[in-house]
Amino acid sequence: MNASHPILPPAFRRLAWSNLAAQSAEQIGLAAAPLVAVFALGATARETGLLQTAQTLPFLLLSIPFGVWVDRRSRRTLMTVAESVRVLAMLAVLLLIFAHALSLPLLAALGFLGATGTVAYSVAAPALVPSLVPREAFAAANGRIELARSVAYSAGPAVGGLLVGWIGAGWAYGCAAALSMLAVALLAGLREPARAQIVPRHFMLELRDGARFVLRDALLRPMLATAVFFNIGFFTLQSMYVPYAVHRLGLSASSVGMTLGAYGVGMVCGALAAPAVARRLTFGRMLTIGPTCGLLASLVMVGTIAVPSFWLAALSFFMLGAGPILWTVGSTTLRQAITPSGMMGRVSAINSTATYGARPLGALLGAVVSGHLGMDACLVAAAGGFVIQAVVIVMSPAARLARIPEHSAAAF
Repeated sequence: MNASHPILPPAFRRLAWSNLAAQSAEQIGLAAAPLVAVFALGATARETGLLQTAQTLPFLLLSIPFGVWVDRRSRRTLMTVAESVRVLAMLAVLLLIFAHALSLPLLAALGFLGATGTVAYSVAAPALVPSLVPREAFAAANGRIELARSVAYSAGPAVGGLLVGWIGAGWAYGCAAALSMLAVALLAGLREPARAQIVPRHFMLELRDGARFVLRDALLRPMLATAVFFNIGFFTLQSMYVPYAVHRLGLSASSVGMTLGAYGVGMVCGALAAPAVARRLTFGRMLTIGPTCGLLASLVMVGTIAVPSFWLAALSFFMLGAGPILWTVGSTTLRQAITPSGMMGRVSAINSTATYGARPLGALLGAVVSGHLGMDACLVAAAGGFVIQAVVIVMSPAARLARIPEHSAAAF
């Protein structure tokens, strides 16, 4: 697109800063939880796995219900309440740690509660953006949102680990709670434009309309399929990367961490480059960069079978961060542009549910393939998922878009 730098309104800037604070709080909390479980509670690998399950389960269970809520009521209010819930969950962990009363089940339950707030915030934020910025600024606004997420994903885990090591687990949760409070305060001063009142209908009818809209639209349907297969491929790779890096690439724990950290660095670089890329390429070509980059990254990782290399592994993760973040910006912009305002929450929630639902499928595929055929075969299977997602998007009508479309062609 050849748009000049758009000026984003104050209301959106307040949302963007709130998003940065909320994402940072989430990542610090996610990093601190397994450290607390292992070092303070003596959790086993199985127990930390169950803890991680508790902290991700709300994405599968609650994205769609929250999506229907977002289309019925104030998005700002839902985000404020959701972030307040996360504050309460983190403060509860803090108090339990200081009282020496924290247990693994309590940590998991409070992690589930905090993640519930994350889900509500994540579903409502993309639905709120189109009401705060003009259409021509969608890509720039989404780039700003994704930059905040990239910074949080890059720095949050490291900061969380350092806080636990330096000042203790309790104060790590205290820092995360303070950031969540800042996010709440920023949201409290945000004025959400009024929307036309929608007569509530039965939950299943509203969900059916949202799913029908996505599946019938010639642009949204391949976007959803691309996201699903990308996540299957990515989490097939993720499920066995650490043992592969240690036993086949000969990397130390710190070197493994550095290769994984390249993913966050790539996300930040891609998010910073997104506005310039959007100005220089057609919209459809921008959409193909992420899936293509993901495919190339998977082939680079497959190449480490023949040439074991720290640098190739790091390059693969860097590409997995840099390219797909452009996809996230572009695909979010497309959904916002062609989805009616009254259906924005449901469409966002359906995308979130399908995307996060594909992640355990990818991890399960990785476990099965590596268990029966070995780690090399698992890398090849992951590359197969990346091939499918790249072919889907390149062959779709979305790849041929010259600019952001005005509306959806889906039938109602």
